[in-house]
Amino acid sequence: MLEHIGRRSGVPRYVCLEVVERPSVDEIVVVSGFGTGAQWYRNLLAEPACRVSIGKRTSVAAQATLLSEQESAVVLGHYQKAHPKAWRRLRGAIETAVGHEVEGLPMVNLRLVGD
Repeated sequence: MLEHIGRRSGVPRYVCLEVVERPSVDEIVVVSGFGTGAQWYRNLLAEPACRVSIGKRTSVAAQATLLSEQESAVVLGHYQKAHPKAWRRLRGAIETAVGHEVEGLPMVNLRLVGD
């Protein structure tokens, strides 16, 4: 779960996201199925300091870095190969929700910086 700060309200917000890659124990990559318009994505763009809960680690300070289109495409390719069934379901759900085919998905690297 990601805790981020509302860019206008300054109020903590929470969202559960799909982890598409785990480069290290202190890094996760999450995907924005609703593109760059997703509120959590826009909030991280405005304020990259956030908190992450994953497994037994709860409310750990983290720093968000937006991946480039090329970096996101590489990560998505890895996810598609490693989890073909999950990708088909995820892709179908995203396409139904947004009303068009998925071409690329923005991704964010969350680096956990505290415990």
